[in-house]
Amino acid sequence: MKTENEVIKLIKEKLNPLEVNKLRAQNLAVKLENEELVSSLNYLKSKGYSHLATISCVDWIEDNEFELVYHLFSYEDKINISVKTRIDRKKSKFVTIKNLWAVAQYYERDIHDFFGVEFEGNDDMEELILENWNDTPPMRKDFKTRDYVNEKFEWREYHGQK
Repeated sequence: MKTENEVIKLIKEKLNPLEVNKLRAQNLAVKLENEELVSSLNYLKSKGYSHLATISCVDWIEDNEFELVYHLFSYEDKINISVKTRIDRKKSKFVTIKNLWAVAQYYERDIHDFFGVEFEGNDDMEELILENWNDTPPMRKDFKTRDYVNEKFEWREYHGQK
């Protein structure tokens, strides 16, 4: 069983991180360049970080970027690692990791539904939750919730407003 400091040392020696931080007990965050992400995930998996808990996405609209966050866990070390990389919002494409973790296919579909990110190599980008959606993906910061509600559900008219 490795400590957080031993894991941080391993990451700094074996990967090419932009940044490594201890967020709190048993929780680390690693920022990587896009090109480093897949090989780094593969390396961490080989070192016992075999559980992909989820993949999440953060919309940094002011930076015109999405941050993809891969949440890994080691049953041996009892440590969570959030592996992060950023991609351009306007060219929101990234490579799939479904060949490393089969479950990634569903997490990538979820991110595609809610943020519009394409995952090259994932041949199943069919809607997971938002069937027949034809608007800005709803978790993007430029999605206009009130406008959507007013248009789809005639909210103003129903509440006697014009």
